[in-house]
Amino acid sequence: MASTIKLDQYLKWQGLVSTGGEAKARIQRGDVKVNGSIDTRRGRQLATGDVVEIDGRELLVLPPAAH
Repeated sequence: MASTIKLDQYLKWQGLVSTGGEAKARIQRGDVKVNGSIDTRRGRQLATGDVVEIDGRELLVLPPAAH
């Protein structure tokens, strides 16, 4: 089963925003792209292989590390 993470959680986890409130505002304002398209859904489920872009930075969503 593939793990997923919500867009707002991913931005915080990657250190691209400082708080959940900042993530929400940036997403709703249209500052964030997923796979090349603006996505205003903070609860958007990301999957392995998705590309998140904010402030000119692109990050590839990787699978969780095996423990």
